[in-house]
Amino acid sequence: MAETRKCQLLVIGAGPGGYVTGIRAGQLGLDTIVVEGDRAGGTCLIRGCIPSKAIIHAADRFEALRQHSTEGGHMGLSIDGGPEVDMSALVSWKDTIVDKLNKGVEGLLKAAGVELLNGWATFSGPKHCTVETSEGPVGIEAENVVIATGSSHIDLPFMPCDEEFVLSSTGALDLSRLPKKAAIVGGGYIGLELGCALTKLGTEVTVVEGLDSILAIFDKELRRPLEIWLKRHGVTVHTNALARGIEIKGKGASRKVELMFEKEGEEESIKVDNVLVTVGRRPNTKGWGLENMGVRMDASGRFIRIDSQCQTNVPGVFAIGDVSGEPMLAHRASAQGEMVAEIIAGHPREFDKVAIPAIVFTEPEIVSVGLTPSEAEERGEKIVVGKFPLVASGRALTLEADRTGGFVRVTARESDHVILGVQAVGSHVAELHGEFVLALEMGALLEDVAGTVHAHPTITEAFHESVLKTLGHAIHTT
Repeated sequence: MAETRKCQLLVIGAGPGGYVTGIRAGQLGLDTIVVEGDRAGGTCLIRGCIPSKAIIHAADRFEALRQHSTEGGHMGLSIDGGPEVDMSALVSWKDTIVDKLNKGVEGLLKAAGVELLNGWATFSGPKHCTVETSEGPVGIEAENVVIATGSSHIDLPFMPCDEEFVLSSTGALDLSRLPKKAAIVGGGYIGLELGCALTKLGTEVTVVEGLDSILAIFDKELRRPLEIWLKRHGVTVHTNALARGIEIKGKGASRKVELMFEKEGEEESIKVDNVLVTVGRRPNTKGWGLENMGVRMDASGRFIRIDSQCQTNVPGVFAIGDVSGEPMLAHRASAQGEMVAEIIAGHPREFDKVAIPAIVFTEPEIVSVGLTPSEAEERGEKIVVGKFPLVASGRALTLEADRTGGFVRVTARESDHVILGVQAVGSHVAELHGEFVLALEMGALLEDVAGTVHAHPTITEAFHESVLKTLGHAIHTT
């Protein structure tokens, strides 16, 4: 018979939503158990955001070395001989970062007095589950439950990922060798982030996207600099193209993957070393007894339905992160988790964020906070828009961040100058998002930003200048 434990709070999943919930609950004195079937940190830390950004950074460094090794060098700097990529060593370096952060999360949970239980939880009721651990089953009864099970990549049924020839994003982050040629099925942010990194490392990349544009979640003006970069770097992009399947050609080390796809009614194919499938993610709602909890799903049937406090229809049962709806972003999950822990501890809280930033770490980077001009107009707003090009920024020039044709764009309400949205595209712009989202959360006016002194020379000046442009008196652009 399984041992039965009782606690005030049971958190299922130790990803960026679950572990933050656990830490904050521990700080508030709640008796908390966090159950995780894999490693603490979840998809983002272990096989997503963090490892991908490590490889993206390494790819940036490699591309810079290649520039310095060309005839005449670059910036007056040169090196003899071309750089080489040791993919196994790169992946090993990436893994040291992941391991360090994984241990850090475990240490933070322990310091907060939270028990981390490794095993797979299966629910038999809304607040009772059995966890299969390496030491045997453990039953848990909780006063409150937080579902933070995250999401998983979507397999194509006719082309499942074997992580040898057909890769998920997880497999792409653990390559033992760099492919000479690779095809990416899906032109969303995951595929394009990895596609840009592989291109910088020397892989010949082809993108196959079913829609009429890549990164369709962004408007044409934001996508344009990325499209230019892809074209300049020899990345072939097929839009309105649907993958149909693969065949393995050849034997031994000479084996190739032939990807078949349909474009404009015609069948086409390419031979590559690997196919990377990045067609989206699905919430992890199956395989752990959700159907036994009495929890209702939303209208789409994909996500658990929640209210403004992340509560489900079952009292004392909460859902956060990817399992609870869009946007499926780690920082949304973390913010929800912190809030839910405080609600359970008796604090009056509600998830009423004005904006949740979206960032794509392609080359160039893309940031979007709040409304775009077209979204604001669709809501009936009369707006003013200002755009400042990075080519007019001294700091951007010194960092070569101007080469991508990037800019910062601000949208505000015409009548009262309340800032409604900020978007940016360009090298190094991801770190600007904090000022953007703070402006929206604080209800800032254009005059608030215009009257704030921004240090020179920094790229943050581009935000200041875009606001001045919106007001009609930009200093460093016409």
